[in-house]
Amino acid sequence: MTADLSDPARLAHALQLVEQADLLVIAAGAGMGVDSGLPDFRGNEGFWRAYPALGRAGLDFVEIANPEAFRRDPALAWGFYGHRLALYRRTRPHAGFAILRRWGERCERGALVYTSNVDGQFQCAGFDEAQVWECHGSLLHLQCSRPCGDEVWSAEGFEPEVDESACRLLNEAPRCPRCGALARPNVLMFGDGQWVDPRERAQSRELLPRLRAARKPLVIELGAGTAVPSVRRFGQQVLRELNGRLLRINLREPQVPSPRDLGLAMGALDALQQLDAALGG
Repeated sequence: MTADLSDPARLAHALQLVEQADLLVIAAGAGMGVDSGLPDFRGNEGFWRAYPALGRAGLDFVEIANPEAFRRDPALAWGFYGHRLALYRRTRPHAGFAILRRWGERCERGALVYTSNVDGQFQCAGFDEAQVWECHGSLLHLQCSRPCGDEVWSAEGFEPEVDESACRLLNEAPRCPRCGALARPNVLMFGDGQWVDPRERAQSRELLPRLRAARKPLVIELGAGTAVPSVRRFGQQVLRELNGRLLRINLREPQVPSPRDLGLAMGALDALQQLDAALGG
C-alpha cells in the first residue's frame, strides 16, 4: 500500500505502526540527508551539477568513489572526498532527526539506526554512537589506502583545503600513522577490496542482540532506494526473521511488500513532521 498522508485511513495506519512498536529500527539511505541540504547523487546530471569539474572530466560517481581513484590521482580523489568531509561537518541535521530520537525514547526498547550514509548526521543529531550501525563506514574516519592493517582512526584534525573549481585537494593529504602511506576515507567504495571494516563489525555486534530481542520492531525506512539496496535488504531481513512491520518513506520508490505495511511517497522531513504533529508532537 502506497500513499501520502492526506487520507485519514492512511494516516491512522501510519500512526498505528509507530504506536505498536517496541523497538524503532531507523533504516536510512541517501534520501534522509536531502532535507538537510546534502546533494542527491542520483544520476550523472545531479552528480555533475554538484561536482562540475568531474563532469568536465567525464568522471561519474562510480569512477571517483573508487579506491582506484586514490592510486590514479590522489589530489583529485581527496578533492572529492575532502569537499564532502567539509560539507558534512558544517551541515546541521534537519528536524526529522530529532523527531526520530523522540519517538525512540517512547519505545520500550528504544531505537537503533542502520544507515548506508557515511555523513555522521545521526551522531551529530544526538544519537548515541552505540545506537548507530553504519554499514558502508564513515567519511569522518580514515584508514590506510594499502591497507597495512585494520586500524581505523578519526578524521578529526584533517582540514581539507579544496579548489572546488578543479575538485583538487590543495593541502597535504592525510597519511597512515603506521606506515606513512596515503590515508583514505574508511568508507566502502565501488569495487573496493581494500575497505577495512572492524568498526562496522563492532557496530553490528553491539546492535544485533538488541534487534533480536525485540518483539514488535518497526522498520522506518527513509530515502533508501534500490540502486544500492543495502538498507532495503536489512529491513527485509527484519520483516522476514523478526515479523517486523515496515513504514517506507520514499518519494520515488515507496512500494511495500504487504498490505500490513505502508509506503509513503513523501520526503523524509515532510512525512516525519506530519506524523509527529498527528502523534501530538
